[in-house]
Amino acid sequence: MRIREVRIEELPLLQDIERAAGRCFRDVDMPEIADDDPLPLDELARYQRAGLAWVAVDEDDAPVAYLIADHVDGHLHIEQVSVHPDNARRGIGRSLLDHLAERAAAHGVLTLTLTTFADVPWNAPYYARCGFQLLDDDMLGPGLRDIRAQEAAHGLDRWPRVFMHRAV
Repeated sequence: MRIREVRIEELPLLQDIERAAGRCFRDVDMPEIADDDPLPLDELARYQRAGLAWVAVDEDDAPVAYLIADHVDGHLHIEQVSVHPDNARRGIGRSLLDHLAERAAAHGVLTLTLTTFADVPWNAPYYARCGFQLLDDDMLGPGLRDIRAQEAAHGLDRWPRVFMHRAV
């Protein structure tokens, strides 16, 4: 699987991937997450323009997964990583995470961060298998605290959420 930067014309495909990946949340009694709208195109375009959006593509160069990140508190914060369910369980998500870690290291960024659901098998337990560790609340910088507040305002705090980090 090849990883490359997202092209502007592919942004609607990212929304499709996120919708498809989100359907899995129905299986863990989280229909609100399954029904949540993907990021709007203008938000995705901001990541793309900043060079902080990547896709994993199939042999036809069609995106099957994506990752977007942002600079937060001196780290690269993973805003979203989604793999289309038709391509799940093939190491694609891990490859995207490793690609981001390589990019971070090349630019002198020492840590990746993310927020995720604590009890969803393909969230915190998955990220732990990918080398992420829980990040204590007292270690959150102002940007990560802002992210926590935004997620709470969006209703994500209905379920246990955690911050995680990984050295690159």
